Amino acid sequence: MARTNPFQFIQQVRSEVAKVVWPTRREVFLTTVMVFIMATLTAIFFALVDLGIRTGLTSVLGLFG
Repeated sequence: MARTNPFQFIQQVRSEVAKVVWPTRREVFLTTVMVFIMATLTAIFFALVDLGIRTGLTSVLGLFG
């Protein structure tokens, strides 16, 4: 790999950063809200699964104990 001097490296970094498309404030807000919604739905799902497993296991163990 070819070595570049620090000045060329900084120029290349600046040109690459200029190509980045930064999200708007609205996009950041919407994706943040969607993350919180999905996290809440996932927590509810796993809580229900846990409740179902606990209820089933309690009833099965109640038959033998």
